[in-house]
Amino acid sequence: MVETWYALLTLTLVLFAVLDGWNIGAGSVHLLVAKTEGERREVMRALGPLWSWHEVWLIAAGGTLLLAFPAVLAVSFSGFYLALWLVLWCLVLRGIAIEVAGHIGHELWQSAWDTVFTAASVLLAVLFGAAFGNVIRGVPLDQSGGFSMSLFTDFGVRGHVGILDWYTVSVASFTVVLLAAHGAAYLQLTARGVVADRCRGLARWLWSGTLALFVVVSIETSIVRPDFYRSLATRPLAWVAVAAIAGGVWMIWSGHQRRRAARSLAGSSTVIVGLLGAAAVAIFPDMLHSTLEAEHSLTAHGAAAPVRGLTLAMFWWPMAFVLAIGYAAIVLRRFGAADLRS
Repeated sequence: MVETWYALLTLTLVLFAVLDGWNIGAGSVHLLVAKTEGERREVMRALGPLWSWHEVWLIAAGGTLLLAFPAVLAVSFSGFYLALWLVLWCLVLRGIAIEVAGHIGHELWQSAWDTVFTAASVLLAVLFGAAFGNVIRGVPLDQSGGFSMSLFTDFGVRGHVGILDWYTVSVASFTVVLLAAHGAAYLQLTARGVVADRCRGLARWLWSGTLALFVVVSIETSIVRPDFYRSLATRPLAWVAVAAIAGGVWMIWSGHQRRRAARSLAGSSTVIVGLLGAAAVAIFPDMLHSTLEAEHSLTAHGAAAPVRGLTLAMFWWPMAFVLAIGYAAIVLRRFGAADLRS
């Protein structure tokens, strides 16, 4: 039962990373691919009617944590308090920028909110990347079962670490470039004309940068968590995730070669699914690894709610999932991207 809920938690995070990831990435490259006010509005329209709905999966991840792994939620929210507030403000500013930029037809007003939208999108990618790096590296959990983290300490990866160090900064940089490439792939499919052409050219450079940073982060991960690749090698599910990464890379390459935007987007989505899936399988059962002492780590089994509660919750979780998917289908059918571009 614990493994099932761990898989459901991973699913919600993967859905958020893929679906809101292309919105965050599109925001990150927004000012690079749209040079005029009309082109910038084209990018905004290309985000579609579900730009805020994708954040449902972040809320779903929090709800799943609360239900299935309440100890992890309690410890994480107190330890990452500063980072969580930054994420919240970036989400708020992104939403405000999208909603109010077109309310006043003054160039200064619209340019200011376009800049806010891009800055908030880039910072969100940094924060989510740093959070991912913290999960892989670990946090300073002590014998009391809690931790407190400043923004940075000595930039080391052992002992009383901070949110930022040389490893988490590397993972954050990789995430920014990866999501930017993902967003560019999405805009190739949903935008039109010169914006789509610029995204196609930019995506080639971004995917090259993603590959280079992936090699760097992979080497660093072997130093920070030596057991990470040992786990990958011994768990068949991890092999499936690695195969997904390889398949996604091929789809991206062939999509660019044949100018098929849908294949490139499917490939970038598959790469993200594979990366997060491989990481989730490799670190299991640890959910919060301790950088102080391994025995202080918080595992999925140790942090799970009682089995009776997890069993009962299996009745409502699928219903909530179906309702979320159904809502998205209704909105897309009623307010399709083609209607938004008209």
